[in-house]
Amino acid sequence: MKVTHVEVNRAPVLTLWAAVVAERMGFDSDEALTLGRGLAGLNAQSKGQSLGIFHPAEHKAERARERKPGERILVQLLGRGVPAIRTEEGIRAVANDRPADPASVQRYLESKFGEHLDDVQGALRTLAKAFAPQELSEVGFGLYEKFRPEVPAGKKGWGAKGDLDLEKIRSLARAA
Repeated sequence: MKVTHVEVNRAPVLTLWAAVVAERMGFDSDEALTLGRGLAGLNAQSKGQSLGIFHPAEHKAERARERKPGERILVQLLGRGVPAIRTEEGIRAVANDRPADPASVQRYLESKFGEHLDDVQGALRTLAKAFAPQELSEVGFGLYEKFRPEVPAGKKGWGAKGDLDLEKIRSLARAA
């Protein structure tokens, strides 16, 4: 039986969607997972700051001098620049000045989606394949806004679970 609804909060949905979009743009699975997590983290930080939950960190020159060698890049994903670094294993999003671990992101997604991860990922991949990579890069966040779970506004919605309607995702793919 096809799953049609999953109860989940927005952060893992955005993480998985961004990873699927990054794959469609040509990044491998591990690269895409870290970029998806990086993008969701940036969005959470921005939202948390607007709600007064987080406060912007100060920029300190000492921290900049501590950076390790490696080419730093900014990957454009769903309208945001995700800080990343080229490692021997490939592109990795950067969190706290360290490359993100794709296995950790995979465990995070498995813990949030449980047995429904394959169904959700399949629906998102179908939607992503309905668009050319460049077009998806331009419309991807707007698509996310159409299918993301509904949660209460403001602080009440922070971390709240909502209904992810997979049929809505599938219908967006059919309409493309």
